[in-house]
Amino acid sequence: MTSRGAERQTECVINRPARERTTAAELADAVATAEDPWRVVHRYGAYVLLAIATVLIAATGDVVGMNRLDWTVDLFLIPAALLLQLWWTWKEPNTPRPSGVSAAVYWVRWAITLVVAMTNPFFAFFAAVGYYDADRLLPRRQQKPGILASVLIVAGAQSGGLWPDSMLGWTVFGALVVANMAFVVVTGHLQEKEAERARVQIRTIQELAETNAALQQAMDENAALHAQLLVQAREAGVADERRRLAAEIHDTIAQGLTGIIAQLQVVKNAPTLEKAREHLDRADTLARHSLGEARRSVHNLSPAALADATLPEALKKTVAEWGVRTGVRADFTLTGTAQPLHDEIEATLLRITEEALSNAARHAHASRLGVTLSFMAGEVTLDVRDDGRGFDPLALPARTDTGGFGLDGMRARAERLAGDVTVESEPGGGTAISARVPLVPHDQ
Repeated sequence: MTSRGAERQTECVINRPARERTTAAELADAVATAEDPWRVVHRYGAYVLLAIATVLIAATGDVVGMNRLDWTVDLFLIPAALLLQLWWTWKEPNTPRPSGVSAAVYWVRWAITLVVAMTNPFFAFFAAVGYYDADRLLPRRQQKPGILASVLIVAGAQSGGLWPDSMLGWTVFGALVVANMAFVVVTGHLQEKEAERARVQIRTIQELAETNAALQQAMDENAALHAQLLVQAREAGVADERRRLAAEIHDTIAQGLTGIIAQLQVVKNAPTLEKAREHLDRADTLARHSLGEARRSVHNLSPAALADATLPEALKKTVAEWGVRTGVRADFTLTGTAQPLHDEIEATLLRITEEALSNAARHAHASRLGVTLSFMAGEVTLDVRDDGRGFDPLALPARTDTGGFGLDGMRARAERLAGDVTVESEPGGGTAISARVPLVPHDQ
């Protein structure tokens, strides 16, 4: 198998999908194959060369002049070489290292090859086994002598047989030894370069395998984190919906009930039946309005006041109705050029106004109140001012994030839209509440 083939096999093993990821044993086998691209040659090459050499001896015995003794020697030594190779194939470890046993196998095989090659030079084919086996079977100090010994047999066969019987024969033999050694050295150098490249590829493949494992672990962790975030998002959504409904109930039902109670208290002390009926009608209107707002809150719809009116119109109507119910002079002022706002912006400003009016009705005891809606560059402001008895803002309980209402509810609504609410007040000096939110047009 070539190193390119081994590389492709290993990459196929590494690049399988995660569900089909190879086992450690498969990866080890692929790595071993890439580290030794001559694995098949080392395992079966000797048998192929021995078979070729044996066939050539049988075919050329008479041509080269083999006698009875030569045939007897070959019939004994060739099976011995086969048995020796079979024993070593069975004994050889998966990752062989030169040892005393492997060196003995090499030199015994070489001796057998030498003797048989002296009877028939065609057996030198089998001597070529030593070219690619020396580095696996011999210690480093014996490798060059071992290769040279194999080269002597091959060169002897190429020069006409061992041993040369003339000066010319020895000259040709020497030249062939040099040529064969040069060939072996060049081939060995190229093979070493190829082996080094294979080792680099193996290190890269192993690093990729580790990276793949780390990425798979990270993907598993991300999947678990994603599932956890989904659960937290659902919980946050549920909590946010609860806060929304609580705020809507406070702004609609609670305020409506407060107004109804106030009207009924007036009824108790009404001087005439006509006056009592007037306040009862207001209480009935408040109840119906609160019921409608409650239904719209459950379905997360815009306030009823904005269903068929612009924000300035809805605020003007809300302020006027509040003034009629409370008997307080209430004025609405619009500054700047009004334009349709995003539904959430309009609903937030209306709810803040309703909350501010409700607080004024319960606590301010004011004689006059004004609401101003201002359209400016990039933002909208809402100001609610009264001349009531006021209060000390620093004396209020610290704000909590538990979903409280009143001023905290106003701030929470504005902050959800990247806005803010400020309060200015002092005992006996009235109160001013200012809400600022971004100007987001209706079509955005």
